[in-house]
Amino acid sequence: MRSALLLVDPDPDEPGYLGRNLSSDGFDVVEAGWSAQALDIAERSRPDIVLAGEAELCARLREGEPGRCWDRNVPVIVLTGAEADPVERVRAFERGADDVVERGLYPELLARIRAVLRRSVIGPAELLEAGELVVDRRARQVRLHGVPVTLAGREFDLAVKLASDPSRVFTKEELLRDVWGYRGRLVTRTVDSHASRLRNKLRAAGAELPYVVNVWGRGYRLLE
Repeated sequence: MRSALLLVDPDPDEPGYLGRNLSSDGFDVVEAGWSAQALDIAERSRPDIVLAGEAELCARLREGEPGRCWDRNVPVIVLTGAEADPVERVRAFERGADDVVERGLYPELLARIRAVLRRSVIGPAELLEAGELVVDRRARQVRLHGVPVTLAGREFDLAVKLASDPSRVFTKEELLRDVWGYRGRLVTRTVDSHASRLRNKLRAAGAELPYVVNVWGRGYRLLE
């Protein structure tokens, strides 16, 4: 089965080169000329992987946007020029890239694409269960006793992180890094406010167990 690949990399030096080669190597390639068009295509066609010529597109795919719906876990490889410095590569990873590859090294790029796709197939479980709670990563849905609970985007992301290891205490620094993408130490009540809203919504939906437990001075875990 051919994997669907979204290519967002207008290369003035060799226009069409990547698209032609990837098509001949077994991918169903859809090309986009700019980020807004790429987001429309990602929402409409749900590609298996995205190749992006800029890290900012990766950040927008990971963050999501009001009124739009796409797979925010779609693998993204950021393409760089031969002159890219290490800082540029690090920033791409910080914005959510799964890999960073120089666009001129086609055999290596092809191998990296296939490796990322293999990892995504055997990646994190799509269904996470904790007590009476089910977190469906693919559908981006939380269900309590089989009934969906309406959550905002970050509330759902927080639920995914906590449900990945329900009895473990995640520090606020870990949650800010992995859920919000913040680096370094920050003084913010973001984690606390989102945790409170998530807890209240689960309680209002009929949760019998205490969820989103505040471990004083340490952080949060999903279950006692």
